[in-house]
Amino acid sequence: MVLLNVRAVTRSFYGVAALRGVDLAVEAGRITGLIGPNGAGKTTLFNCVSGLVPPDSGRVVFAGADITGARPDRIARRGLVRTFQIARGFPRLTVLEHLLLHGQAQPGEKLSVALMRTAAMQAREAALYARALEVARRLDLTRMLHNTAAELSGGQKKLLEIGRALMAEPKMLLLDEPIAGVNPTLARAIGDRLRELAADGITILLIEHQMDAIARLCEHVIVLAEGRTLIEGTFAALAASPVVQEAYMGRRRWAS
Repeated sequence: MVLLNVRAVTRSFYGVAALRGVDLAVEAGRITGLIGPNGAGKTTLFNCVSGLVPPDSGRVVFAGADITGARPDRIARRGLVRTFQIARGFPRLTVLEHLLLHGQAQPGEKLSVALMRTAAMQAREAALYARALEVARRLDLTRMLHNTAAELSGGQKKLLEIGRALMAEPKMLLLDEPIAGVNPTLARAIGDRLRELAADGITILLIEHQMDAIARLCEHVIVLAEGRTLIEGTFAALAASPVVQEAYMGRRRWAS
């Protein structure tokens, strides 16, 4: 089943075309790789799909609903959540506080509820706390729950970025370079966590420049070049494709 369908999406900035009619489909329940040279339009595509910027034309359909140009918060509530290349957060907040902050349906956002401390509010806070602990456990962040974001390594911040997205209870994650700049041991650990998430039914569309990670994690790979979908297939097939080698690597063969 196709969960995300992108059709003929275009986007320009000050007259320069970043996306020139991207078409792609992401099947539910697996990890799909999105690769291409710098400037291919990968992050711009994520921005259009997630609502950060509207496409100039084309359609984005998620779980059967047209979300083209919808607000990011509404898209996230439908279950499509993204991360960013640079892990974001509040340096003085702890890991636990970050996770709790990104939980859905926060009961204390209304002043009257926060002051009255209703039973429903306390039950929801307890549920969010339990979910935060579970997310930290599955991402190996439990021992750092009370560390501030400023105390985390780059790789741990990437895990926290994924954890914040998981607190939104997503059906699908758009992950923008979750392994970039991470040491090999932690990069492999992040990859293991992503496989576990996919096994649990969370669909993942993954931008990554580390081809060994793409080969290890992705069942299906889509290549963007010059703002268009160039080719798609298995990593092995793409690695052997002269079209991909020329467009992506300047004719140099990839090591699988």
